[in-house]
Amino acid sequence: MAEFRPTPALDWLDAAAADRQRRHVRRVLVPRSPADAAIDLASNDYLGLGRHPEVVDGAVVATRSWGAGATGSRLVTGTTADHEALERELADFTGQPAALVFSSGYTANLGAVTALSGRGSLIVSDGGSHASLVDACRLSRARVVVVDRGDSAAVARALAERSEERALVVTDSVYSADGDLAPLLALHSACQAHGAVLLVDEAHGLGVRGTGGRGLVDGLGLTAYENVVVTATLSKALGAQGGVVLSSERVRDHLVDTARTFVFDTGLAPASVGAARAALSVLRREPGRARRVLEVAEHLGAVTGADRPSSAVVSVILGDAERAYSASQHCAELGLRVGCFRPPSVPEGTARLRLTARADLSDADLDRACDVLTRVLAEHTVDA
Repeated sequence: MAEFRPTPALDWLDAAAADRQRRHVRRVLVPRSPADAAIDLASNDYLGLGRHPEVVDGAVVATRSWGAGATGSRLVTGTTADHEALERELADFTGQPAALVFSSGYTANLGAVTALSGRGSLIVSDGGSHASLVDACRLSRARVVVVDRGDSAAVARALAERSEERALVVTDSVYSADGDLAPLLALHSACQAHGAVLLVDEAHGLGVRGTGGRGLVDGLGLTAYENVVVTATLSKALGAQGGVVLSSERVRDHLVDTARTFVFDTGLAPASVGAARAALSVLRREPGRARRVLEVAEHLGAVTGADRPSSAVVSVILGDAERAYSASQHCAELGLRVGCFRPPSVPEGTARLRLTARADLSDADLDRACDVLTRVLAEHTVDA
């Protein structure tokens, strides 16, 4: 094996790493063990389906039927009968005419936004949108206007003042860092008034909001409008992997022809397809899981002093990045895993613990988690 020789051309990486270390935003990968006994309030497995026996079996059966990988892009060999069944089931569950499955939620957003915009169009992007939507806007070659989070009046102004014929408004339904809900009705009203399409990322809404977890778009009665296009991930509430675009048939047909992350990417692995189908089946049979998530979130919010949660996400802002990281490590030492969001994931001065409620959390584990949080926050808040 040849001797590895660092090159001066990359010496700038050392200074960049040192700067991140100084600002307490250096990231470290911490592998989990399957035997880890910590209470999990950090993952996005909101419904507790990631290790559900039926979901695991769904992945195993699909793998035995189709193999480990999809073997090609969806347009070549990467579409199986299970892929199409999953799309029908997702569309039916969410009340949409059609669905198109991608390899991840990230690629679903990239594919949908770029295919529905392009040169000579306008994108109005909500300031609270997920990084995948931000990157999609940058790649779209459209003119992009970014408005403050949830500012529907600013969206309406941008649409009214545009010179472009086509316009797309993009937003999360549930803002990922703090769990607040976007003003979808007001945003859709602006789109209706000005001939625009509203694209809503339901990554944190599917499985939690709406009747039986069908999402905030469904809960607000917006599924009847063709100018509302929904994206979602299968890796959060459904405990699997992959992404989906939910839309009309003609939007789906357009994406099949033009969405680059669909055309040029290998299809979703059969195991993930099988797992997602099984998870969706469990959710249909047990709609109470969606209610339980919000009940747990409300309890966590009461203990931490956060505003009453509107979703599975409970945000506890500590301000300083070092303080937030220290608090998260203290929780881990006491057997509680929590998320730690620091810049650039959140704005400077708003580093936080990000707690995620789980439907499968027992009352005893919830009490234990709350005891740990009470102790840690007492030691790591600004007034401590």
